[in-house]
Amino acid sequence: MRPPVGSDAMSGEALIEARGLVKRFGDLTAVAGIDVEVRRGEAFGFLGPNGAGKSSTMRMIGCTSPRTDGELRVFGLDAATHGTQIRARLGVVPQADQLDTELTVAENLVIYGRYFDIPRAECKRRAAELLEFVQLTERAGSKVEPLSGGMKRRVTIARSLINEPELLLLDEPTTGLDPQARHVLWDRLYRLKRQGVTLVLTTHYMDEAEQLCDRLVVMDGGCIVAEGSPRQLIEEHSTREVLELRFAAGTDEAAAPGIVGVGDRCEVLPDRVLVYAHDGEKALAMVHDRGLSPESALVRRSSLEDVFLRLTGRSLVE
Repeated sequence: MRPPVGSDAMSGEALIEARGLVKRFGDLTAVAGIDVEVRRGEAFGFLGPNGAGKSSTMRMIGCTSPRTDGELRVFGLDAATHGTQIRARLGVVPQADQLDTELTVAENLVIYGRYFDIPRAECKRRAAELLEFVQLTERAGSKVEPLSGGMKRRVTIARSLINEPELLLLDEPTTGLDPQARHVLWDRLYRLKRQGVTLVLTTHYMDEAEQLCDRLVVMDGGCIVAEGSPRQLIEEHSTREVLELRFAAGTDEAAAPGIVGVGDRCEVLPDRVLVYAHDGEKALAMVHDRGLSPESALVRRSSLEDVFLRLTGRSLVE
């Protein structure tokens, strides 16, 4: 693995700079003129629902899809003219695993390393080191096909690191994984960041973004609607706590008028009513004082999903 980087590498230089970045597919505008800057050593996220433009942005950064308009520089190089040089310094974890199921786990890493002209002996050395890092040493000689989804994801991450990239792009890295596998993957990514690898990921899981990202942008409809650290975004766009109320099936909208004035605001979702307040327990007491009887009530802290709901008027997982 790459040793921890020095202070010069963590000085905050921009590895990715996008200005007015646009991607169109015919009449469809997938990315609508966004500005993004990612600094060396940070974990940066694109948060948003499917169709928000996250993956299109990642493919442009990865130099596998040309931009339609705007400016995009990666490592200070123009993505339109220096794609080969940029890709040599990148690691890419695509949304869907693209492993060769007929090869063993170790062979997948070694053969991928050969695409970067890394000598075979060095590929084998790095593969062994990387499989230890992702806790799959005992599976080195196993075929890929019978592995669990979480294991395949870890193999894909190990493979993406074979060229010792400075920048790792991860497109929806934990989609489809069970909670335990997600946490294992989060731990590996956190360790990579500690070793100095810059991480850029897309996700529609707000807890993933809160766990992994130093900064993020919230995307919707190809546009950036907010930018900042997870905590900054929550403090700016939501209250400290949220009261979740569930009433009898089909009665949420009927109950909503009685909640007006409780807390700062309320949102009526298909399955629950959200009351945004700085003191959730106090808000719940006010609901009961008004004679309302929800079937269940939960007080929780505000999350990035609440930020997204505030900014776009809809749930992140719709």
